[in-house]
Amino acid sequence: MPQGQPSVVPDDGLTTRQRRNRPLVVVHTGIGKGKSTAAFGLALRAWNQGWPIGVFQFVKSAKWKVGEENALRVLGASDEGGAVDWHKMGEGWSWVQRDSQMDNEEKAREGWEQVKRDLAAETYRLYVLDEFAYPMHWGWVDVDEVVSVLRDRPGTQHVVITGRNAPEKLVELADLVTDMSKVKHPMDAGQKGQRGIEW
Repeated sequence: MPQGQPSVVPDDGLTTRQRRNRPLVVVHTGIGKGKSTAAFGLALRAWNQGWPIGVFQFVKSAKWKVGEENALRVLGASDEGGAVDWHKMGEGWSWVQRDSQMDNEEKAREGWEQVKRDLAAETYRLYVLDEFAYPMHWGWVDVDEVVSVLRDRPGTQHVVITGRNAPEKLVELADLVTDMSKVKHPMDAGQKGQRGIEW
């Protein structure tokens, strides 16, 4: 276990153990590749700890086969780590608004309502809200409500949100924010996505 020392010790009345085990809101944003990949990496760690995991995949097509989905479903059913539930909410690509926008908006709102119910019931220990920054950025889901629900969630539930253009209010609430910037990408040289790298 890393033994790094925090640069600041807050005067919050919590013990070191209480502060260490505080549930986190994590945001992976920015235009670079790897936001969802990093979130699924956290899900692997959570699975290893035996935590129940809920993945809520917003906006990306329900037909899109993500490599992490198959892997986490197999692991979740293995009886060795935590259980994994995978929910697909969207019908269109996250970086392109398509003609079926109204359907996507409705599915995104339905997905958020399910997340709220699960948070209230403390269904999972880790929530991966994949591409959830987009419905907030596009105004499909109210940012103030999201911030309020996440701030007041009960228990020890960690929430990871991915997607470009994470709203500033969400960034302010979050405990850990990573902005993934692009330095180079094969698509810049005309190369399309490939198996094992993009999916």
